[in-house]
Amino acid sequence: MIRYFTAGESHGPALSTIVEGLPAGIGLKEEEINRQLSRRQQGYGRGGRMKIETDRAEVLSGIRFGRTIGSPVALVIRNRDWENWTMTMSQFEDHTDNVSKITIPRPGHADLTGFVKYGFEDIREVIDRSSARETAARVAAGTLARALLRQLGIQIGSYVSSIGSAGEPINADKLREILSGGAESLADEADRSEVRMLDRDAERSAIEAIDQVKTDGDTLGGIVEVFITGVPLGFGSYVQHDRKLDAALAAAIMSIQAIKGVEVGTAFENARRPGSQVHDELFAGGAEGLTRLTNRAGGIEGSMSNGQPIHLRFAMKPISSLVTPLRSFNLATLEPVQSRFERSDACAVPAAGVVAEAVVAPVIANALLEKIGGDHMAEIHQRLEAYREELLRRFRS
Repeated sequence: MIRYFTAGESHGPALSTIVEGLPAGIGLKEEEINRQLSRRQQGYGRGGRMKIETDRAEVLSGIRFGRTIGSPVALVIRNRDWENWTMTMSQFEDHTDNVSKITIPRPGHADLTGFVKYGFEDIREVIDRSSARETAARVAAGTLARALLRQLGIQIGSYVSSIGSAGEPINADKLREILSGGAESLADEADRSEVRMLDRDAERSAIEAIDQVKTDGDTLGGIVEVFITGVPLGFGSYVQHDRKLDAALAAAIMSIQAIKGVEVGTAFENARRPGSQVHDELFAGGAEGLTRLTNRAGGIEGSMSNGQPIHLRFAMKPISSLVTPLRSFNLATLEPVQSRFERSDACAVPAAGVVAEAVVAPVIANALLEKIGGDHMAEIHQRLEAYREELLRRFRS
């Protein structure tokens, strides 16, 4: 099964990741990884760091002649800003006397809890690993699993439905039309917008809201919609808690920095309605086999994929590093002070959608491999097509 680990600090020499469990024969171009890394860096409201970095992945192992070879893939993303931090983040030379300690935690950040948990004397160690800069390595890792899925007809895409109070989910008919071309059509459409919104009025309102919080020294969060198309019925399982597909997808998204809530389908809206207005009625027969008129379940029933597009919605809180400070205290003296500012974004919601697309890819890929099996792409493709044909035969009249 596919798993990956990341390493590196925000202002260290590089970020890195090792991805193991990828089957052999996944066709991959270097540009695919770097395109996803570039998408992660875009978005109205990003801070100065994105003007410094141009993320590109170096592949150190596991790929030959543009195809995975079944061994672990190692990737490195260099931090161009490292040259400005060689003393502050020195690995072996002790510059304690020359580097000021950070002892004022920011409300809402990992600063305080990480400082206490790991017994640090300087919050810098917390800041540099807990930073969302780490998601660059996860995007690189997720792109490998995403390539596997794409070559099997499974696509992942996202769009931003709101930033602050600006925006709302798109009309269901328009969404269905876009998704008919696969979830990557949705991502392509969203990428045409600086804030990755599909509605131009909402886009203008969101940009105005971001401009206002910049003026106020504040930050904004928002809501992102993720869709996965082409997933056949039967991925995941209800028999054990750690094999539930919805649980694994929610965990992957909740692991992204600043994400505070995940919803499958229209879950919270469903909670306010009677069951007769919630559950998606079933229709069998005809050329398409099993069909439904609605997708309120978000493509998952009983913790398994049900053949419809998987729909995940998640909430990102506003970035916790504010130019206009909140109240805090000094860990060295316990005296009340204003919180400090660490270089950050006014809004990173558009980037969060790209990260989410990446982190759900290994989850779906593992569910596929658990169901279908196989060590190389030709074998997996053959088995998946046979499974899809069997599903269609069973429900088609």
